Amino acid sequence: MYARIYVLRFPKSIVDQPIVCDLVKRFQIDFNILKATILPGHEGLMVIELRGHKPNVDKGLTHMRDLGIQVETMATEIRRDDEACLQCGLCTGLCPTGALAINREDMGVVFQPELCSGCALCLNVCPVRAMAMTLNGTISFPD
Repeated sequence: MYARIYVLRFPKSIVDQPIVCDLVKRFQIDFNILKATILPGHEGLMVIELRGHKPNVDKGLTHMRDLGIQVETMATEIRRDDEACLQCGLCTGLCPTGALAINREDMGVVFQPELCSGCALCLNVCPVRAMAMTLNGTISFPD
């Protein structure tokens, strides 16, 4: 399963179209809207996490670009403080990409940042806050 966070900038001419519904119906992509400001007659801005098979997500992104939507990858970085981590494994049950997994040989929690989508589900479940996230780039939402 592939998952990434994107910033979508909608031209005001298409803010009334069911773009997210199309992603689900036409491309079998799951979504989580993290923040959105979309008003009729105004440019729209949305931060969205897309999940699905990578070829489907790529097709959905191409579809949105063809509609005139600016699509930017939201650069996120999840880090783990190995000294603080208790190796409890709570994060592994929520990780949609397998970036956090249990090594069955020693039952330790393995973190593979190259697989991480930046969804941040692990941040909320970690009892000692060993996981941290930084966002690269600034997003400003219209008032």
